[in-house]
Amino acid sequence: MATVNTVLGPIDTSDMGFTLSHEHVLITSAGIQATYPEFVPRDEAIAEGIRMFTDARAGGVETVLDLSTMDLGRDIRVIEEVSRESGVNIIAATGTWLEIPRVFRVADPDDIAALYVRELEEGIEGTGIKPGVIKVANDIGGVTPEGEIILRAAARAHHSTGAPIYTHTWAPERVGEQQVRIFEDEGVDLNRVCVGHSNDTTDLEYLTGLLKKGVWIGMDRYPSHRPGVPDWRERTQTVKALIDRGYGDRLMLGHDNSAMMLIQPRQAFAERAVRNPDQFLFISRHALPYLKELGGTDDDIQALMVDNPRRYFEGAG
Repeated sequence: MATVNTVLGPIDTSDMGFTLSHEHVLITSAGIQATYPEFVPRDEAIAEGIRMFTDARAGGVETVLDLSTMDLGRDIRVIEEVSRESGVNIIAATGTWLEIPRVFRVADPDDIAALYVRELEEGIEGTGIKPGVIKVANDIGGVTPEGEIILRAAARAHHSTGAPIYTHTWAPERVGEQQVRIFEDEGVDLNRVCVGHSNDTTDLEYLTGLLKKGVWIGMDRYPSHRPGVPDWRERTQTVKALIDRGYGDRLMLGHDNSAMMLIQPRQAFAERAVRNPDQFLFISRHALPYLKELGGTDDDIQALMVDNPRRYFEGAG
């Protein structure tokens, strides 16, 4: 029986159940909680996280990937408390997002990979809490030189530990293709890679091209996250189009939602909550019913929300 590390310890992958593939509890910046603790309302973040994740659990969500890395202010004790009190399994991440520390920009990928490996094998910041996935990111403008260092570090940490890799991309510029080329160069089994934020585009040629390479793709921004990108209905239509092309067993869904986010103006974050009062249940309440209106089946939904995340962590083809 395969297992996956959650913030409360390892669980059988068969116990993951209904899984959201890309979410966050608390987003801040690296080092802020330790240096300026009064700046981050941790108690409020915990309370809000417990409230929102408890609602999600009551709505059928059983497991969440929290893809907050060190440079996103990952606070593992906050995530742990939210998981314990809400009953939602939370899988934490090692790796690096877009705020790449300056010291990493001139580092050897092997030296960074060793840091990810230590977290995966020993735990995060002395807590013993082990992440279950490696998160990396490239955005508008594609893979920068420093971004390439991080991708190669993730690949090498994957080789050392077997942990899967989950990426942040900017799909309108086909950034996933650049990431895949680097992973191929590093000899990564692409079945252990999920190219995230892929539903920021409706370009089926790009998406099927990725899938033919053997990666998973994360259709993990619901509802619309940025201006000028597809709305939630177009995103769901793209999911259905990929299912119709035979790729329903390679897709995972999530919101890229957070209980508290301090890297966005508070007013803007509050407006996001107004636009999405369903929070971590938007997919369940809107996207999946619409998928069925489009002709999707219960088996399709079972694959998207239960079977595929489980198989991703199991390394199943």
